Formats: sequence, structure tokens, C-alpha cells
Amino acid sequence: MKTEVKNPLKLAGSVGSPYSRKMRSLLRYRRIPFHFIEWGTEASKALARPPLPMMPALYFPGLPGEDGYAPTSDSTFQIKRLEDEFSERSVIPTDPVLAFIDFLIEDYADEWLTKIMFHYRWAIAEDAEHAVRIMPRWHLGVSEKAATEFAETFGKRQIDRLYVVGSNAVTGPVIEESYRRLLGLLEALLREQPFVMGGRPGSADFGLVGQLIELVQVEPASQAVAREISYRVLAWCDALEDVSGIEVDENQWPSRNEIAPLYGPLLGEIGRTYAPYLLANAAALEAGAENVECEIMGSAWSQIPFKYQGKCLGWLREAHAALGEDDRAAVDAILSGTGCETLFPG
Repeated sequence: MKTEVKNPLKLAGSVGSPYSRKMRSLLRYRRIPFHFIEWGTEASKALARPPLPMMPALYFPGLPGEDGYAPTSDSTFQIKRLEDEFSERSVIPTDPVLAFIDFLIEDYADEWLTKIMFHYRWAIAEDAEHAVRIMPRWHLGVSEKAATEFAETFGKRQIDRLYVVGSNAVTGPVIEESYRRLLGLLEALLREQPFVMGGRPGSADFGLVGQLIELVQVEPASQAVAREISYRVLAWCDALEDVSGIEVDENQWPSRNEIAPLYGPLLGEIGRTYAPYLLANAAALEAGAENVECEIMGSAWSQIPFKYQGKCLGWLREAHAALGEDDRAAVDAILSGTGCETLFPG
């Protein structure tokens, strides 16, 4: 006797996309039925175009759209949509203060850690050669002709786009040291609890693991660094690909008085790297400048302005402003001295 799941979601993405990994792992954890469709295949081309031409596209059934499915873009907003439609196994902590910290860490993973992932994949010759060989072959059954053409076109285009994320000869050491510090911080945190957000995963866990899976499972140079610093992070990434089998309850989130000691070191890393970049990027966008110029960890940082990350700062500030007075005061006390407080003036 067959049991059919009616109207499963559809996730169109690629195992080479950190955001696709993020959402695939999250959907598995939440036990939400879905079909994973490899981006660029005929099956994905038959789906309605997503609002943004970026991976992954998550399709919800029962809404206007081709075949009764409507596409959505942007993993952060896809997670929020899932929270609205599915109540079980939430990835948003119930305490507004912890939920804000979870959101901040997820944003750091999505927007700063992706610089690290992109740098290791395309700025290091060994990794770039590996990437152009493995990525087309994730499309099972791809012809050798198509795989070769991929290396000659897509690979070159990605290397040429390193400037977009800020990877260059000057910033490269900053990026690599940031990665090493993060591995050490996560090693320490994961010795205390099974997930970044406590005894159960939050959205921050999936934001981090989406990027880190690529770094510790795919890219040779960054994988070697992870083996040197943290086998616990390596194992955590393996496990987070599918944690649908764990059981969770509300008591597994950290209590409010545990937030500062648990997350202070990681927030300090965010405050030393991502926060000054976000502020400089916003200033460059406001001034109409051609370059973002700032100092991160005593080193110069320069790249072109990024409009989306300007929006990220706005969304963080909106979330901060939306907190109740007491909750906002609690968040401000936790962020004080980490560098993250500079993101929320006044």
C-alpha cells in the first residue's frame, strides 16, 4: 500500500549553492515534505520563474502560479514564510531576545560567511580547478562536453566576480583569518551544546551550515583548515544535512541569562568583521560612492558597494526597533562591547 504526500513543496537549487543546502537541511529538519529539483535541469525549467534569479527557489502549492505552485526567493524570507504556514519544529526561538540573536547570526552567515565560501572556491587556484570539475557533474548524467564547457564559461565568470564579494589580494588574508577564528569559536560553542542555538537548531544553525558544508566538504583548501582546527565542525556539518530524526521541545532553547556567556565570543567576531563592513557599505551606498572603504581587524577592506547588504542592515534595524522596550534593552546589554552595538545607534 502506497502513502502519498499531497502537494509537497518544491525546492529548486543545487548542492553547490550554500543557500540551497541551507534550505534543504532546514526542510528536512522541519519534516516538511518537499521535492528537491536540481537547478538548470529540464524539470526546473518547467517551473515558474522565481521573483529573483537566484538559488534556491522554493515553491508553495495551492497558490496562483504554474501548475498551482507559486515561487519564492531569498532563504531568510522563505524561512519566515515556512514559520507562518507550519507550526511544528520551529527554527525561531520563542524568546524575542534569543530570536533576535538568532537572526543576527543567520544574517552574518548569509552575508559575511558567503564571502569566505566564495573566496575559497574561486580565489585559490586548487579550489577553483576542483570546483569547475565537480560542479557540473552534480547534474547527474551530464555529458563530458557540457562539463567541459561549464569549466570554460561559468568558472571564468565566477573568478572574474571575486571583486563583488570583496575578495582580492589585500582582503584575502582578512577573509582567511576570519574563517579560522570562526572555526575555533564554533568548536568551543559546540562542545557546550549540540547546535549553535542550543539543544535544538535555530535559523542561525542552517545559515551557518549552508556555507560551512561547502567549505568543509567541497573546497580542498578550506577543508584542510577545518581538519586542522575543528573536527567537531566537520562532524556537525555532516550531521546537519539531515536532523529530521531528532526530537525537540521548547525547553531546549537557552535561557535568557545564558545568552551573553554563550554567544558573546561569536558576537564579538561579528562585531569585528561584519559590522564595520555593513556600516561602511551603507555609507558608500548613501554617498553614491564607487567603493566601500573601511578597516577590518586592522587591515584595509575595499570592494564595490552591495545594495542587498544595505537592505540587510535595514532589516536588522527594523527587527531591533520592533522589540519591546524591555527586550530591546536586554538585547542592547548583550551586544554592548561586542562591536555589534554600532549597528543600532541611538
